[in-house]
Amino acid sequence: MKRVLVTGGAGFIGSCFARTLRAERPDAEIVVLDKLTYAGNLENLRLFDGDPLYRFVKGDIADPEAVKDAMAGCDAVLNFAAETHVDRSLLSAGHFLDTDVKGVFVLLEEARRVGVERFIQISTDEVYGQILEGAFTENDPLNPRNPYSAAKCGGDRLAYSFFASFGLPVIVTRASNNYGPYHYPEKLIPLFVTNAIDDLPLPLYGDGKYVRDWLYVEDHARALLFLLEKGTPGETYNVGGGNEVENIEITRRILSILGKPESLIRKVADRPGHDRRYALSTAKLEALGWKPRFDFETGIESTVRWFVDNEAWWRPIKERDVQFREWYQKNYAERLATSKPA
Repeated sequence: MKRVLVTGGAGFIGSCFARTLRAERPDAEIVVLDKLTYAGNLENLRLFDGDPLYRFVKGDIADPEAVKDAMAGCDAVLNFAAETHVDRSLLSAGHFLDTDVKGVFVLLEEARRVGVERFIQISTDEVYGQILEGAFTENDPLNPRNPYSAAKCGGDRLAYSFFASFGLPVIVTRASNNYGPYHYPEKLIPLFVTNAIDDLPLPLYGDGKYVRDWLYVEDHARALLFLLEKGTPGETYNVGGGNEVENIEITRRILSILGKPESLIRKVADRPGHDRRYALSTAKLEALGWKPRFDFETGIESTVRWFVDNEAWWRPIKERDVQFREWYQKNYAERLATSKPA
């Protein structure tokens, strides 16, 4: 691929993919399209300062003119742009539909018009819903259980429909929970790490025994580059880390690495419709030759140390970003007021 459009490229996963693409394919032209909403951060792309093969376009994937500008001359598109946080979707679902469905449609229409060679729609394991035993394969039915996953499911299937109906070379990926450096501190791991650094309470939902498979973000980026070059259009691929861990165990591990007491853990009222467990079979992708490199112990240690060493990146978000502070207050203030020790 000569010129690659990375939408949502100033975000957590998108910026990691852009950095990985530059490292692995130094001759590739990279265009980043990002609206720079609360989770978009140009500091994530500082590596590209002065790079003649890089262009940044500020814009919304739901805006046809911005998409037309960004996609001009591109032969591949990877769509990371999305509203992604379940908690936020429970408070305000409308934005999720605008970006995760309508935005995907606008991208697909332009990709069809210009005739791109690959379009990768980054979806999520949450479109399957919860699974109490076993693991989901790509052929299992989809049963999203919250507004975020329902919106992502819409974009997921809309992308496939452009393959089935128009022959657009679409690949859909469904990844498990990502973690790693540059993760906006609203999700469990970055929130708990940064709270623990400051000796603030760690608001753990319910009994803390919710299970997720954890995928180090660099492994995800490498999987996407692998599929960009070796994946089959029309196919869907699960991408997982093979690291199923309960939230309570992640929380304890974070505190142990930081040398902080478990008394910081506060059990708070659960969120509605909280899926108990996600698990993916990645046999299809691994059969092509890809495997994750990072086990959870290595990845979580590296992640925690990154946040310790990069306070200049996350502290302004937590202390001065009005949107973050308003969301944290709305989501956790009442819960923490009625919380109990773990």
